[in-house]
Amino acid sequence: MSKIELKMPKMGESISEATIINWLKNVGDVVESEETILEVATDKVDTEVPAPSSGVLSEILFEANEVVEVGTVIAIIDEDASATPKNAKPKKETATKSEKKAVKPEPAVTADPAQPAVSDFSSLTSNPDAFLSPLVLSIAQKENLSLQEVQAIKGTGTDGRIRKSDVMHYLKNRKHPLPNRPAAVAQQSPVSTYKAPPIAFDESKDRIVEMDRMRKMIADHMVYSKHTSPHVTSYIEVDVTNMVNWRNAVKNDFKEKYGEKLTFTPLFVEAVSKAILAYPMINVSVDDKKIIVHKDVHIGMATALPSGNLIVPVVRNADEKNLLGLAKNVNHLATNARNNSLKPDEVQGSTFTISNVGTFGSLMGTPIINQPEVAILALGIIKKRPEVITTDKGDEIAIRSMMYLSLSFDHRVVDGFLGGSFLRKIGDELEAFDPNREI
Repeated sequence: MSKIELKMPKMGESISEATIINWLKNVGDVVESEETILEVATDKVDTEVPAPSSGVLSEILFEANEVVEVGTVIAIIDEDASATPKNAKPKKETATKSEKKAVKPEPAVTADPAQPAVSDFSSLTSNPDAFLSPLVLSIAQKENLSLQEVQAIKGTGTDGRIRKSDVMHYLKNRKHPLPNRPAAVAQQSPVSTYKAPPIAFDESKDRIVEMDRMRKMIADHMVYSKHTSPHVTSYIEVDVTNMVNWRNAVKNDFKEKYGEKLTFTPLFVEAVSKAILAYPMINVSVDDKKIIVHKDVHIGMATALPSGNLIVPVVRNADEKNLLGLAKNVNHLATNARNNSLKPDEVQGSTFTISNVGTFGSLMGTPIINQPEVAILALGIIKKRPEVITTDKGDEIAIRSMMYLSLSFDHRVVDGFLGGSFLRKIGDELEAFDPNREI
């Protein structure tokens, strides 16, 4: 009997694990080649996994909610087997602890700076990008560890991965202060005794809605960003009349010529890319006391999903694409987002993010930085208003298409001069749009 191993697929260069969300087939079911048989999720996106061959699903080795390393066998398909009743119990092999990890519901690890300071400095390393499995997060929540504290633990797993044993070793040793502990951290910050106010709840009127997995991750990421980066927001008003009139005049010809819709988004991405090239210190990340300056310009565009959640697909190497290339890339990512079919590589690696709050009618916004970036741009709604403009005849009142831009930036590395100059550069690029531009 020919047995085919179904392995956890590779879903991106930096992704080494995924969580099984749901099995769409049971043991004993007949499956067709390329038929979707389970759904898995990373910390970025959900993905469907197809059967590598036709046959019968004879074994399921990992259940829903378990975290599995890429390349691990998760099921067996018998190519020559006959179908058995659907209620047949799965045959589960006993896996070692290194192969399988029990998973509890996803907890939120606090990033409270008032958490107890770490004491076992000899076992720590700065590792802000460390992947934290649901099991590690569960232990951290139970032991009241801050996110920074967990990320600082030296991992002994593959590629420095933090394992359960690493966390337990740290917990065991953190209770014994080192004799040569630096004076700067000798005095621990007091733990807050503030108690959150109770929530009034009327069972006859109110209802409870559980956060889904993605909403929990978004919540954790936003709280982490606010704890990590001191946010400052600057605003400017921009006259985009030339750009709006040009786009409205050529959008039908553009679609007929290239088969692509021409929205405002690629025009915004184009302007942001030019501004980044002029001010490269916006295109950076912070690693402890070091600043990492990114050569590539990867623009994330915050996008609402049909579920109401938010995701940030990435226009990679935006500075190297012409308008047609940007339009194709933006349309592709937007379509995949609406269809919930974004690939892991399409939602990671951004170096700067834009958020079009004007889509929902907002005049302006104060966006939260998408870590580990240091700035994010919000684009307000474009509205026609009477404005005073200077012409050859002097000052006149004219109807112009106006919009607000707001830039939130990390004041650890971006000061007011850099943030303001970068924002003004974006505005200048939009206002200087050539109304006679060829398509």
